[in-house]
Amino acid sequence: MSQLKILAISGSLREGSYNTALVRAAQKFAPGDLDIEIYEGLRDIPPYDTDHDVDPAPVAVADLRRRIIEADGLFIATPEYNYGVPGVLKNALDWASRPALNSSLTGKPIAIAGAAPTNFGTVRAQLSLRQSFLWTDSKVVGKPELCIFRANERFDESGNLTDETTIEILHQLLATLGQKIRETRAIANGTV
Repeated sequence: MSQLKILAISGSLREGSYNTALVRAAQKFAPGDLDIEIYEGLRDIPPYDTDHDVDPAPVAVADLRRRIIEADGLFIATPEYNYGVPGVLKNALDWASRPALNSSLTGKPIAIAGAAPTNFGTVRAQLSLRQSFLWTDSKVVGKPELCIFRANERFDESGNLTDETTIEILHQLLATLGQKIRETRAIANGTV
């Protein structure tokens, strides 16, 4: 099997972010057929403004769109702020979703996860992301779901994921993403 390129995006800008630690863990614990690249340009994306959504796009936006197009799939780790997706992540996805119906996200296989120190993890933020990806016709992995609650108990002081059950679910989620990528390609190529 050939290597699949996955772009991993953390929806957090915080230095000690559990979600940034989660994308690093995804890189570490991914199945051997996945090559995970961590996107680090979230801070550089300007606020979405239709007046600036022109060709050529702002440099950071063009870079994000290009990286999404070049990736076989996405892995998004989102925190939850006020029962929803952080503004910086939603903003980046709003840019990536343009032009409507023919964006870098159209038909893109995506796995969603998240980590939070609370008892509910990022359930609501993940649901919100799933709703946004309905519009882009992205191919979101349904199961397994990875909502890491009480993240402070699952990562060590250095940001390493140490909980074996969480590592196994992360591995399964990424393996399912790889399977969804191959299924999506097969359908597009008419080989199914």
